Amino acid sequence: MVAAKKTKKTHESINNRLALVMKSGKYTLGYKTVLKSLRSSKGKLIIIANNCPPLRKSEIEYYAMLCKVGVHHYNGSMFLNLSL
Repeated sequence: MVAAKKTKKTHESINNRLALVMKSGKYTLGYKTVLKSLRSSKGKLIIIANNCPPLRKSEIEYYAMLCKVGVHHYNGSMFLNLSL
């Protein structure tokens, strides 16, 4: 029961932080723009939704590994890809 509360709390925390980033305006949304930001080394964190196709997911993860950028797998289907 305690673990369920903790995961819910961390999920809410991630949602709150995402809302703050969206408010700041320093993000890119979409597959092509995320790849462009990775190629130009402007991204700091990549958030991938769980409904992202596996081929695109692996390609983004590969580019992120080459650029040494963190990748977070988001458990919601709100965003396709998000680069911060």
